Amino acid sequence: MTPPTASPERDLFLDALRLLVIVLVVAQHWSLPVLSFSAASDTLSMGSVLNAEGGFAVTWIVQVMPLIFFVGGAVNVLSRRAAEAKGTTASEWLAKRLRRLAWPVIPLTAAWIPAAYLLSAAGVPEQPLRVGTEAAGIVLWFLAAYVMVVVATPVLARAEDRFGWLVTGALLAGAALVDTARFATGVDAFGYANTAFVWLGLHQLGFRYSAGAIGRRSAAAMALGGFGAAVALAAFGPYSANMTGVFAVEASNAGPPTLVLAGLGAGQIGLAVLLRDRIAGWVGHPVPARVLNWIGPRLMTVYLWHMAPLSLVAGVLVLGLGMHTPAPLSGAWAVWCLVGAALALPLLCTVVGWAVRFEEPPRALRGDPGKVRIVGAAALTGGGLLLLTTGGLGTGPLPLLGALAVGAGMLATLPAVRLPRPAPVG
Repeated sequence: MTPPTASPERDLFLDALRLLVIVLVVAQHWSLPVLSFSAASDTLSMGSVLNAEGGFAVTWIVQVMPLIFFVGGAVNVLSRRAAEAKGTTASEWLAKRLRRLAWPVIPLTAAWIPAAYLLSAAGVPEQPLRVGTEAAGIVLWFLAAYVMVVVATPVLARAEDRFGWLVTGALLAGAALVDTARFATGVDAFGYANTAFVWLGLHQLGFRYSAGAIGRRSAAAMALGGFGAAVALAAFGPYSANMTGVFAVEASNAGPPTLVLAGLGAGQIGLAVLLRDRIAGWVGHPVPARVLNWIGPRLMTVYLWHMAPLSLVAGVLVLGLGMHTPAPLSGAWAVWCLVGAALALPLLCTVVGWAVRFEEPPRALRGDPGKVRIVGAAALTGGGLLLLTTGGLGTGPLPLLGALAVGAGMLATLPAVRLPRPAPVG
């Protein structure tokens, strides 16, 4: 297997994985909701296909977020090393990364939040509006978690240089300890510590890949060991069988992340690396390469905005026409999904064509804020994204506070303004 280059050049394998993740995320968000509306009570009921009998099996296929953290780890460490070679400080590098994460969220909130107030004033029932805007905010959990792994990159990159595999092992061992404490005490809140250990552990595997440390033997061991551990823990341990909780009411291994999810992620990464040369070779052909080059710079926009077409189509079909989702996993449900996608896809293309201009932050947002300000910027950005995740993109104080915090975090990445000292008198 050809090892990855230690340069910031594009890796077609990583680009292909990123595209795969976004496509599957959009597909599941568009197909998994089970919707029905009661006009008598103005109530929109939203369940999930995953709650249907056997629905848990679907989650083992569609849960691909571990791959995006792996890709992020490889990209982040290569970017950090390239910046370090140029003399760029860690705080300046982090400022660039945080601006890249925060800036696209500004137009998203500027569109959703006022629209929610306008729809409320126009007489749209409160409960369905809340359901839709809360669903739109769910996608921001990933950016909140990604702020964490980006901030940790400079420190963990140095640890990677010194300790190698021990860093990944320590992070995954931490995940095991957290799960042990959670299930031994029955305090589920303990499990949220694994938001750090699981995602950072998978992110660290991207570091290992970038260093050329995941060869065929390592990849095969990760695939067999990861998938095997995930299946064994889910079958015989105190874990849910669901790997993702998208719109589902049952517990899952994603909220909070568990050691099972880490095992599934390790297996996916191992399998992907085993197929790396084939994947890179296929996307290196002219037509796939052109598609990847065109869609690549738009993937963040697709991810952030893909719930808008779903909300519009669902609003027309379910609230306006009184239709409801057919029985999950049935033939009628498959037709429903295809029709919904056919209606939503042109809308998504239109929205992305407008919003893609916000992928890159303005050139005026640059400079080194220093260590203290960058910590504050990360806290504001991550905290604001969490507020938007939990409060949605609708009416009420949480969405406004979240949007203001993200905006303040972005501004905090700028260098402090130094006022000129007054000239001495006399």
